[in-house]
Amino acid sequence: MDLLPTENSQIAKKHGFRSLKMVNVDLDQEFQHQPFGVDYGRLDNGLVYYVRSNPKPRMRAALALAVKVGSVLEEEDERGVAHVVEHLAFSATKKYTNHDIVKFLESIGAEFGACQNAVTSADETVYELFVPIDKPELLSQAISVLAEFSSEIRVSKDDLEKERGAVMEEYRGNRNASGRMQDAHWALMMEGSKYAERLPIGLEKVIRTVSSETVKRFYKKWYHLHNMAVIAVGDFSDTKTVVELIRTHFEEKSSEPAPPLIPFFHVPSHEEPRFSCFVESEAAGSAVMISYKMPADELKTVKDYRDMLAESMFLHALNQRFFKISRRRDPPYFSCSAAADALVRPLKAYIMSSSCKEKGTLEALESMLIEVARVRFHGFSEREVSVVRALLMSEIESAYLERDQMQSTSLRDEYIQHFIHNEPVIGIEYEAQLQKTILPYISASEVSKYAEKLQTSCSCVLKTIEPQASATIEGLKNVVLKINNLENERCISPWDDEYIPEEIVSIKPVPGYIIEQMEYSNIGATELTLSNGMRVCYKHTDFFDDQVLFTGFSYGGLSELPESEYFSCSMGSTIAGEIGVFGHRPSVLMDMLAGKRVEVGTKLGAYMRTFSGDCSPSDLETALQLVYQLFTTNVTPGEEEVKIVMQMAEEAVHAQERDPYTAFTNRVKELNYGNSYFFRPIRISDLRKVDPVKACEYFNSCFKDPSTFTVVIAGNIDPTIALPLILQYLGGIPKSPEAIFHYNRDDLKGLPFKFPTTINREVVHSPMVEAQCSVQLCFPVELKNGTMVEEIHCVGFLSKLLETKILQVLRFKHGQIYSAGVSVFLGGNKPSRIGDLQGDMSINFSCDPEISSKLVDLALDEVVRLQEEGPSDQDVSTILEIEQRAHENGLQENYYWLERILRSYQSRIYSGDVGTSFKIQDEGRSRVRESLTPSTAQSALRRILPYPCKNQYTVVILMPQASQFKLLRSLFQRTVNSRDAKILLGIASLTVLAVCLWRYSRKS
Repeated sequence: MDLLPTENSQIAKKHGFRSLKMVNVDLDQEFQHQPFGVDYGRLDNGLVYYVRSNPKPRMRAALALAVKVGSVLEEEDERGVAHVVEHLAFSATKKYTNHDIVKFLESIGAEFGACQNAVTSADETVYELFVPIDKPELLSQAISVLAEFSSEIRVSKDDLEKERGAVMEEYRGNRNASGRMQDAHWALMMEGSKYAERLPIGLEKVIRTVSSETVKRFYKKWYHLHNMAVIAVGDFSDTKTVVELIRTHFEEKSSEPAPPLIPFFHVPSHEEPRFSCFVESEAAGSAVMISYKMPADELKTVKDYRDMLAESMFLHALNQRFFKISRRRDPPYFSCSAAADALVRPLKAYIMSSSCKEKGTLEALESMLIEVARVRFHGFSEREVSVVRALLMSEIESAYLERDQMQSTSLRDEYIQHFIHNEPVIGIEYEAQLQKTILPYISASEVSKYAEKLQTSCSCVLKTIEPQASATIEGLKNVVLKINNLENERCISPWDDEYIPEEIVSIKPVPGYIIEQMEYSNIGATELTLSNGMRVCYKHTDFFDDQVLFTGFSYGGLSELPESEYFSCSMGSTIAGEIGVFGHRPSVLMDMLAGKRVEVGTKLGAYMRTFSGDCSPSDLETALQLVYQLFTTNVTPGEEEVKIVMQMAEEAVHAQERDPYTAFTNRVKELNYGNSYFFRPIRISDLRKVDPVKACEYFNSCFKDPSTFTVVIAGNIDPTIALPLILQYLGGIPKSPEAIFHYNRDDLKGLPFKFPTTINREVVHSPMVEAQCSVQLCFPVELKNGTMVEEIHCVGFLSKLLETKILQVLRFKHGQIYSAGVSVFLGGNKPSRIGDLQGDMSINFSCDPEISSKLVDLALDEVVRLQEEGPSDQDVSTILEIEQRAHENGLQENYYWLERILRSYQSRIYSGDVGTSFKIQDEGRSRVRESLTPSTAQSALRRILPYPCKNQYTVVILMPQASQFKLLRSLFQRTVNSRDAKILLGIASLTVLAVCLWRYSRKS
């Protein structure tokens, strides 16, 4: 079996990865500290700079200010201050006030949002901007913003008070089940070091009470230019000009005379493993985490690079075993993976994690530990390592082929790592040569040796996570002891490899032929009608040399089913996927695809069935073979596969029931769309009615008749190579003797939903470990058929307008939220070409539970104000700019073109000519852009939303369920006088104590 991707003449001629020369390897050779391909230097004031010209995407620049300052530098009364400084940077500086930086970013189409522009970790803070540079002044102004961050952040009392609410909301959002589990694991891993008590989000009391003087002191002390680097990667005509801009804006900045010494904080090792049984009532399921800590490796020499490759091969090979085990009969876990992670500056860890059935953590732990022990004792086979070698070779080949098409953001991130962690930047050409030279000579025994680092005596932390306690510390220790004894007694059997077939398609199909061919010059696409009735439209692009995307769709989906069959058939994709929809079981197919860059998946929707793929041009044949297999494979359910799927589904349902947000989202759906079975969440009782035979029969029928499918392909395809493959594997799909699922899009059965005609405001109280509050404010949307093309585009502009304005009001004016989102749902409508469209537009945010109703009213007031007064010229200019910049970026992406062509086929104006449909949609966008003014936006808000909007809307607010103590206290306050209160308060105290003891005994 050939484990390397096959070569086609197009790729070989253009790039020659296969002819790329190997290099003479001197393992002791040190990499240069000077990063590759960049203007690199240091200003007199200590600031380091990196500037690189890169054309992808056109007329854009990825900028960053990296600061070697994180939360570990905070004192006890400063816990959270590093993150507060990051927030204040976008609030006000010496030059920019009142969130002018945010306004500037939005005005040039560079969106501002949660986690988009900055991040604070234990060891560093990084500010990032992605800006257009088609106007000379934009790059200069963006660099000036970063210069302000370096030394001119304003830290006044008023600034701090305005930002506290946003920081608190980010803190509150982190106090969910996932956040609590991560925080607890971090403390366990870092025990004995300062890192353990310096989570970046900080402490609530510090966020609420820290003084501006304390924040300013931290900022002035640590934000020194010697600890900073500015990175600029973009479509620059020359780098020298950009370096001069950096000099202009940064050279005048100054810090304290002597840069502060960044302390090194040691994380102690430990021979004895640490154990934890974490009980989290809101956890998504049961899980096991095993971490092995060790000093972070330095990457200085070729030998270090070789070791890094061997480590990567080890982790890949181990993950392949974990995946195969998860697909066995009665598996110990649903999923399991291993990875290496750089935790903090001096430390890295190998982390293995698995998700498993309830009360199955000990079994999962045992399986994970025994597999690592098996590798220590028997090693990986040569076949396992050859599969992994082919995978890594395929990845570096893809990177090499697209070396001139790397995104500027990716290159920027490389230089950030060079500055923060001293990671060498050697260039993709040299890296490809190194890997091509080294990989063939890394043996199975060398890869297997890395299992020695995964021993419980190597600073190991073992942790179980469960919604209800079942595992105990003693149980974990017994599992570790058992595996150690088995290994010492040499009682671990070797790994049993599966048989892997040579070919995906055992008998090549007879090629089909072309019935009709159409050229659409305005799209640059060719449409083929094949002899089996399938329609294929392909577009050649040169955006990425190693990418081809495709999607096939057919009308008719789950909405056609009666309620009695819906739940079974909706599970069809999941059950069939577990068995193998491409003619081979997933664990076997994984090895068959080794060394190939191919992904193909399926989806069953309300109105459509789709398959989608992403592959390398050299692997297009393999991708189309998988599609052929999809249409010619009859999936038959096996007892074990069905058992696994249903077990996973039941765990997922139980997880939803534990999640406080489930009741909230369920009520939103029920209120806005009615109690239709399609929108209603699946219950355990539904799962027990699922008929796996019916599910697989339905799935088989969904992908059986090629004549109902339209396939769109976009990417770097050479028609002379791709066309014969399309004819053989798509045209070769047998035509059904009778029509299967042949639906007219205009006759599809619509989903039953209707938005309430009155005002509905509801509060959903849900039990929570820590108080969370989420708000969804929803308005009905109606789009008229006659102007549908323009209205669809108009809704997009309006949603962005509302999102921008709600954020301005609730965050920047009132300082009470961290982020807000506005989304439009039109997916409930059947894809008919007649009739109006109904849907909804929703505003979502989280906030302090105490002020949720007030913020809803403020949001309503702002929407009403926009309907009555209209937005400003600047508001309209901002959303036009954001949309235009997103459109320009999209025009350089295969995904964007694939989606636009698909929409042209699926548009209600499509009548057989996709070029015309594409043109009409493009013209509709242009007309909306040209006509959008404050007055037309105001008119659209009145036309598309209810006017006034306060007459028809729904609000659902998720609130924490009141505790017993609060309920009793409120009862006393309402019903008793002061004398009786003292007596009843004593009774209440005993009641609460009894409840707490009962809860404690239940947990124990």
